[in-house]
Amino acid sequence: MRIGVPKEIKNNEFRVGLVPSSVAELVHNGHQVTVETQAGMGAGVTDADYVAAGATISASAEDIFANSDMIVKVKEPLAVERKRLKKGQILFTYLHLAPDAEQTKDLIASGATCIAYETVTAATGGLPLLTPMSEVAGRLAPQVGAHSLEKAAGGRGVLLGGVPGVPAAEVVILGGGVSGTHAAMIALGMGANVTVVDRSAEVLRRISAQFNGAVRTAFSTRDAVQDLAKTADLLIGCVLVPGAEAPKLITRAMLKTMKPGSVIVDVAIDQGGCCETSKATTHSDPTYVVDGVIHYCVANMPGAVARTSTFALNNGTLPFALALANKGWKQALIDDKHLRNGLNVHDGKVTCKPVADAQGLSYTSAESILGL
Repeated sequence: MRIGVPKEIKNNEFRVGLVPSSVAELVHNGHQVTVETQAGMGAGVTDADYVAAGATISASAEDIFANSDMIVKVKEPLAVERKRLKKGQILFTYLHLAPDAEQTKDLIASGATCIAYETVTAATGGLPLLTPMSEVAGRLAPQVGAHSLEKAAGGRGVLLGGVPGVPAAEVVILGGGVSGTHAAMIALGMGANVTVVDRSAEVLRRISAQFNGAVRTAFSTRDAVQDLAKTADLLIGCVLVPGAEAPKLITRAMLKTMKPGSVIVDVAIDQGGCCETSKATTHSDPTYVVDGVIHYCVANMPGAVARTSTFALNNGTLPFALALANKGWKQALIDDKHLRNGLNVHDGKVTCKPVADAQGLSYTSAESILGL
C-alpha cells in the first residue's frame, strides 16, 4: 500500500502522523511511505531520519494526497486538505466530527473511508488511541491553568500551590476519566487543593483510592457543579462522551458566580467543550475572557509538547496502521470490531451514530457496509 504523511497545517500543530520507527515497520511489511518534507521537524524528526527508515520525501502535499492509498495524520483535515481527499482513499487521523458539521459534509462529499482515532475501542474497554493524548492534555491542563492564573496573564494572581500561611488554589476537575485523573495527579503534585467531579460512583471510588484520599471527590449533579464552580480558582473540564458532543456542564449563568480572574481550561473543546461559553482557540492566541473568567480552549493542547505527543500517539496507532496497510481497510475492519468502531464516514455515508445523531444525519452501520 502507498501511505502518505502530510505536514500538519493546523495553527501551531507540530505533531506528525508517523515517526521513523513506524515508517520502518510499514516498509518492512512491503509498503511504500511518502512523507512531506519537514513534516516531522516540529517533533524533532528530520527528513534524513525518515529516509534512513525507508521513506520517500515529497515537497508537495498535493502529490501526497494524489498518490497515496492511505493518509495518516494527527489532526482533522482542514478545508484545503479535505478537497484533496478522493473516493476509495483511507484517512486515518483524529476527526472529532460531532461538533463539526462542515468537516462532516466535506468528508461525505469526498467519498473517502475515514477512520477516527478517537472512536477506536479496546478489548479491555476505553479508547486506546485517544488515551495517550488525553494523558498529555490532562497533565498539561494544570500547567497552563497555573500560568493563566498569574496576574500578568490576566488571572487572579494566585499560586497554585500557595505558600505557608497562604492557602493553595482550589482546583475543580469535571470528569474522572483519563485526562481528569492525570490532571488531578499534576494539580495535586503542584500543591493545589483538588476536587474531582464525576457521575460514576465507581470512578469516584477509584480516584479516592488512587490518591489515598488526598483528592476530594463529588458526585456530579447540577447543584454540585454550580457550588464547586463558585469556589474554583481553576476549573478543568475533562468530560467525554465517546464520539459525541461534550455536555455543557458550565452554563453562562454559572460564570457570573465564579471568582473574577479564575480560569477554565476546557480539555473537552475538541468535542465542542463542556462550557457554554467555550470556543476553540489556538496556541498563538490561547485565551479569552467572558464575565471576568479566563477561558483556555486550545483545540490541540498536546501539540505544545509535540515530541512527547507524537511518539506516545504512534505507540498506539502503529498496530492499527499496519493492519489497515497489510489487509486493506475492509478486511482489517471485519477482523477487528474495535478498529471497526473507528469508522466514521465511508463512501458518502456516516457510520458513527453519535455523529449522525449530533448533526441530524442518516446513520449507516459499519457492519452493514462490511456485509456482516
